[in-house]
Amino acid sequence: MTAVTSESTGVEGTTAADAREEAALASLREKMNIVIVGHVDHGKSTLVGRLLADTESFPEGKLEKVRAICARQGKQFEYAFLLDALEAEQDQGITIDSARVFFKTAARDYIIIDAPGHIEFLKNMISGAARAEAALLLIDAHEGVRENSRRHGYVLGLLGIRQVTVLVNKMDLVGCDQAVFDRIEAEYRAFLAECRMVPQRFIPISARDGDNVAHRSARMGWYKGPTVLEAVDLFRKAPKRENQPLRFPVQDVYKFNRAGDERRIVAGRIAAGRVAVGDQVVFSPSNKLSTVASIEAFNAPTATAAEAPDCVGITLTEQIFVQRGELCSHLDDRPQVSTRFRANLVWLGRKPLALGGEYKLKLATCETNVRVAEIQSVLDASDLTTDKARTEVRRHEVAEVVLEAKRPVAFDLVERFENTARFVLVDQYDVAGGGIILEGLADALAPLREEARSRDFEWVEGHVTQRDRAERFGHEPVLVLLTGNAGVGKAAIARRLERMLFDRGDAVYLLDGRNVYLGVDRDLAASMNKAEMVRRYAEVAYLFLDAGQIVVSTSNTFALADHAAIRTLIGANHVLHVHVGEEPGDADIVFDEAVEAEGAAREIVTHLAQEGWLVNRPD
Repeated sequence: MTAVTSESTGVEGTTAADAREEAALASLREKMNIVIVGHVDHGKSTLVGRLLADTESFPEGKLEKVRAICARQGKQFEYAFLLDALEAEQDQGITIDSARVFFKTAARDYIIIDAPGHIEFLKNMISGAARAEAALLLIDAHEGVRENSRRHGYVLGLLGIRQVTVLVNKMDLVGCDQAVFDRIEAEYRAFLAECRMVPQRFIPISARDGDNVAHRSARMGWYKGPTVLEAVDLFRKAPKRENQPLRFPVQDVYKFNRAGDERRIVAGRIAAGRVAVGDQVVFSPSNKLSTVASIEAFNAPTATAAEAPDCVGITLTEQIFVQRGELCSHLDDRPQVSTRFRANLVWLGRKPLALGGEYKLKLATCETNVRVAEIQSVLDASDLTTDKARTEVRRHEVAEVVLEAKRPVAFDLVERFENTARFVLVDQYDVAGGGIILEGLADALAPLREEARSRDFEWVEGHVTQRDRAERFGHEPVLVLLTGNAGVGKAAIARRLERMLFDRGDAVYLLDGRNVYLGVDRDLAASMNKAEMVRRYAEVAYLFLDAGQIVVSTSNTFALADHAAIRTLIGANHVLHVHVGEEPGDADIVFDEAVEAEGAAREIVTHLAQEGWLVNRPD
């Protein structure tokens, strides 16, 4: 017997050094998150308890504690109680929240998430499953495929989980009949095909008795496939996030001017990939390009590189103006950008999702208003029928929809990047739904967006940068676009604003759309269509902005659709939309028609300063 040294852990023959070595080796083992889902009472918690018992993975004393609780409550012990640690859950006999437990096989370590099966806890199930890389989905052999069995399968597809093994549980209740198993497999495969999912395998089991969980069942000799433990080892581990293309959602931009530090630090958590000093990066949807100058971290040594999932800040060689919600990537692998996309979603709101309804979309750090442009289909999980004529999506239903965003959104498709393809919808103040983006759709602004992207990437820079001009002028370039009907007082506000900014010492210019066309040949101007007029105006404004100016525009020549085109060509981050009167669209500031020019101009200046476009100077 090994002697116990002064470094003893208290376990005979095991030293602290041995324990440290074992912990170090364990840290090198591959780890994987899997989720268990299924209809209520189909045996999820029992399966997890059995897995813990068969792999001897439950904490010391846990079994005795649960047995004591069962004895005190007069209940028969069940393996499910090893997972349902909360007495409130045991009293109700259902799993209320997502629990996380750990077990290991010879191949890897697992974090297994037991998600609720009851329909009222669907949101909790989604929260748990969103962290998983693969799934085990249980179906009760005696009850068969239930509505929630279908709904949970659809939700796994919504979350981008493509590795799914279906376990037909409680085979002991149907006499381990192969015909029952085959019928359930055929029915559920057909359903998953409707959801564009292909399960890896079906396994007949009895979680209570342990059949085909860790050991092959003598009662089901007709089944020749793997056990549950063998099946989880067959799940493929996704590529490490740091080895994927860069996706760095901008959380915020910090400036520390009071300490004499003029840099902008772009901060956030790297969702995928890695970034290093010297990398050229692009921010979408604004198309801003720059090079990483440094990588910053709070109270940490200076680093030359960072990778997912690090929380870092980066500084850039050119202090470009970017905002929260943009997505930083390398130039050779950029996300998609559009205002329209097709998505699958599950609706959890108390009020139905309505065709034409407006909601707030949250995707990574981006938040913007979206409108439900189309409800293409609603899947009835109870009978597999698809309704393509619906005008609303009710609670707990799943649907395929087309969403239109107020402003361009940078995103990926779910098969490429789950983190930047998943979104939630907020109805007023409640998270009411969530889903995944299946396809980016072309919108009316797509040609202009591509034109702006090409121009920005090929722009010939001078030796005086935009940052040099911003430091000289004391402000960022910005277009203040005033809109509203004729006669509401836009011109008076614009002229007072121009004078107020000029008197502050800012470089400002009043640009009327009509002035752009005065130098154009009359015959050419007469034949020019509206889209070309808008494009020319936006490009002239862009030149002024590149020269570091604050541009104030009041033209009535353009409608709200034209304003969207202007924002696309210029870059939304360089536009402040001020509307006077009713129907403000997506304006940043809205004034009543009765507003005085002096007060309105002052409020605009205050807003520009608050947004970081102006330095604080005495008025």
